[in-house]
Amino acid sequence: MTREKEITSIFTSLAALVVEKNRRYGDSALDPVKVFARSIGQSDAIRIRLDDKLARIKNSGELRKNDIADIMGYLCLLCISEGWEDFSDLID
Repeated sequence: MTREKEITSIFTSLAALVVEKNRRYGDSALDPVKVFARSIGQSDAIRIRLDDKLARIKNSGELRKNDIADIMGYLCLLCISEGWEDFSDLID
């Protein structure tokens, strides 16, 4: 039994969430204002956000839906930053 519908539903919903958050926050993950961290690159900034999110999860002892959505969203933005927008080459 495949989970094609559920997988597609999750990624479609996540895409809408990431697009909306990116709009609301002014593309801050991929185009930060660099007031304090002037020399940090896009990918490094996103990796720092991921580390912070993982530390919060570890310290809270509770995994929430929002935590997973944030991690998946940051990973999506990291892929954009790295130019990894096509994964068809990974299909065996």
